[in-house]
This record gives sequence, C-alpha cells and structure tokens, in this order.
Amino acid sequence: MTTFAPDSLALNRKLPLWYQVSQSLRASILGRSPQDPLRLPTEDRLAEHYGVSVLTMRQALKELEAEGLISRHRRRGTFIEPSARRTSPVRLLGSVDAIVAQQSGERTTLLGHGPAPVPAGLAEHFPGIDEAVRYRRLRCAEGTGEPTNWAENYLRPDIAARLDPADLARWPMTKVLRDAVGVRISRITDTVEARLADPETSRLLEVPLLSPILHYTGVTYDEEGAVVDVVLIHYRGDRFSFTVTMEAR
Repeated sequence: MTTFAPDSLALNRKLPLWYQVSQSLRASILGRSPQDPLRLPTEDRLAEHYGVSVLTMRQALKELEAEGLISRHRRRGTFIEPSARRTSPVRLLGSVDAIVAQQSGERTTLLGHGPAPVPAGLAEHFPGIDEAVRYRRLRCAEGTGEPTNWAENYLRPDIAARLDPADLARWPMTKVLRDAVGVRISRITDTVEARLADPETSRLLEVPLLSPILHYTGVTYDEEGAVVDVVLIHYRGDRFSFTVTMEAR
C-alpha cells in the first residue's frame, strides 16, 4: 500500500484543508515505489487518515483528478494513473563533468544578480563574509519552454568580480567558474531534500503553492578547501527524481 505523507497533525489550519490534503497525497503518489498498488483506499479511509471530513477528502481527490494523477470509477474505486511518475532524474555521478552535463541542455534566463546578505543557513560556508554576490536564474525545458527549476548562487565577492554574468545565459555556473573564471575546483558537496513550494518557487515554476519540490544544495570548494560558491536549486517535484550511483572498486 502507498505510504502516505503526514496526517492532519501536520496540517496548517490557516490554509484550506482540501488543498493541503491534495498536496500531501500528491507527494505520496509521485514518490510511491513501483511495486505499490495503483488502487487508493476509499474516501472514508483517506479522510480518517488525514483527520478531515469526507467532503474535504472528496474535494482534494477532485483536484488530483483534474491534474491527471488519479482516475475515479464508480463502484470500482480510485486509481493512480500509471503515467503519474517523475520522469527526469537528478543524477549525481561523482564528477564535476557530470554536474556540468546535468545542468546543461536547458534554456537559462538570468533573473538578476548583485550583493546580498549571506543567509543565516549558509553563514558557515562564508566565514568572515557578511555579504556575498547572489545570482538568480530560471531554467526552462528546450522546446516546450516549461519552467523546470530555478537557482540561487551565492559567490564570494572576489570570485564574482572575475565573472561575466552574460556567461550564465550560455553555460552552467560550474562550467563558468572552472573554464571562464579559472577556479580550480576540488570537490562539490551535494544535499537533496524534499520541501514544499514557497510563494516565489510557486510563481517561478508555475506550480501550486505547497506542491512538492526537490531542494538541492551544492557547495563548491577550491583546491585550498575554501568555499567559492553555494547554489540552492529548486526542482519541480513532478518532473524530477533523485539518483545517486556508487561504483565498487
């Protein structure tokens, strides 16, 4: 049986319950295992799980049906559409070239750049630096123009001073740092976690507020072990999965 996201104890009573339930169930559907059954529990059982009324549950299921994630059949039940799977993996294969390849192949728009305070959550990476240079970029799929992810890069000011922002419309940041700026990259540390779309991410990626996204943090180090760049990338949760490959030597 599909493992469902947290129940009503985690719901925010300031937002419509049907909307929160639909997003929670949506995350469970997109994150299900291949062996999980396609048939969902009854409305009554789902309502009991989330601690909401059957009417609220019915409205949440109607939203998912409109998205094409489920189909509902009288007397037969509610079923997950087999095509409701994430299709574009975020692959971290252990090399800088692999990361450059992952970030390539999409149309990039530079939304803006300039000095910005170092966020509290990133302060450990920029000791003694209160202000970094931030670059904000939106990536869209070639052909369809559909937004797929948006990124915020925080660079040390001395590194940013050597960077031409126009290069970011053509190349990924990692390639710009390595090949245009001349940074000798030693390693990149990656962290991926599940989050819910905040208002800005919802607007830029054209997804509902609180819909699931993959939040990627990449920390780039030079040969002296100093951090030169920290990137925060917000991937659409309905378009990407996360894959790590480790080879035995």
